[in-house]
Amino acid sequence: MIGRLGLIAVALAISGAAAAQTPPLGESAKGMIGTWEFSNADRDRICTATFKSDATPVGYKVEFDKSCVALFPIIADVAGWIFPDNDLLRFVDAHKKTLVEFSAVEDNIYEAPTPGLGVLFLQNAASAPAPEKSAQQVAGSWLLKRESGATLCRLTLTTTAADDNFTLSVQPGCDPTIAKLNFGQWRMDRDDLMVYPARGNPWRFEADDDNTWRRVPESADPILLVRQ
Repeated sequence: MIGRLGLIAVALAISGAAAAQTPPLGESAKGMIGTWEFSNADRDRICTATFKSDATPVGYKVEFDKSCVALFPIIADVAGWIFPDNDLLRFVDAHKKTLVEFSAVEDNIYEAPTPGLGVLFLQNAASAPAPEKSAQQVAGSWLLKRESGATLCRLTLTTTAADDNFTLSVQPGCDPTIAKLNFGQWRMDRDDLMVYPARGNPWRFEADDDNTWRRVPESADPILLVRQ
């Protein structure tokens, strides 16, 4: 019994010491509590950081998802976070040395130029945009059709390189108005999908969801790309 009480006393002492070393949460810090997207500038490396109000010897507790350390090795040394009012948000190590230092660039977005890693970002997970789709995710068989229901053509988007784009094959039986355009290439342009005819301007599509893209600007009878 004495041993158990002794262990409890030690645990309470450690907890009390951590709390004593960590200032109370200010308004800036309170606004960080919750889950945030942690990424590089291109958003091709994304994981999550969950900020907590639990005190640690160096600040407050932050938890990262399992993929974070592989994507950003510096995360392995993070022992806590601090964000005093009228100051910068910091990830710190066990000795309270600053590892990553963030400044606010707009509401719910913070950036941190970090040697060896480029510019890192924190965005509130609820407001962060969905990651851009890769060519591998979009490649496959698609129907080009009007929203009213008429199918205009069947297209196959490949990941075979063609200049700065990818090749596109048109299946037999296309509507003549589409066949004469002789579509042959496609690519992703940030969030949009671009389809290139042999001549003239490319057709631009915006995603409605994972399986439907809508041509923009819209016409009276919008044209869609629908995954088969």
